[in-house]
Amino acid sequence: MKKVAIVTAASRGMGAACARELAARGYALVLMSRSSEVQTLAQELGGVALQGSSDNADDLQRLVQLALDTHGRIDAVVNNTGHPKKGPLLELADADWHAGLDLLLLNVVRMARLVTPVMQKQGSGAIVNISTFAAFEPSARFPISATLRAALGSFTKIYADQVAKDGIRINNVLPGYIDSIAQNEATVAQIPMGRQGTQDEIAKTVAFLLSEDAGYITGQNLRVDGGITRSV
Repeated sequence: MKKVAIVTAASRGMGAACARELAARGYALVLMSRSSEVQTLAQELGGVALQGSSDNADDLQRLVQLALDTHGRIDAVVNNTGHPKKGPLLELADADWHAGLDLLLLNVVRMARLVTPVMQKQGSGAIVNISTFAAFEPSARFPISATLRAALGSFTKIYADQVAKDGIRINNVLPGYIDSIAQNEATVAQIPMGRQGTQDEIAKTVAFLLSEDAGYITGQNLRVDGGITRSV
């Protein structure tokens, strides 16, 4: 029996790379993205897809129902998402912060509400959230992302503790500067490894955390950043 994986924001970038990696490892895929391109990717990888957004509670409900209607189970979830608005800290409006809350934190909370009963019934499941290196070393370049993904770290730990007994694990991957968005030379020069990470490197890390090889890892924040963060 194939394991079933949900991947959000899956039509391009790190989300698409995760979908391809999981397909290569034998997962049946249930994908979602705002872009219609997600249908093409799902067809290519032998999966099913829904056009929708992870910041919309109804779309998440429809996505989980699609997985259950198609496969009857959910073994893995990759909560990937888009980018919130950037700008000077005090010039960001309340609406920008509320939009960021839906996009970066409540997306994970809502998904957890939906899939936890399914995984508890199965006695197993794994969730990986794509976060950011700026979650624990805040950067003024990404004020909404850095702030709300720090909160995501706290939610992840609390949730991990509550569901560990049920065989459910959850972890965050904290990418650095990945090649899905080109950076200038000055930014790349700050990275000890001297290059941006690749989408495939993120995808392989995500796949590892979802796998049984990571069976004793939960509630963690794994930085995949080429060494750019300085704290130990």
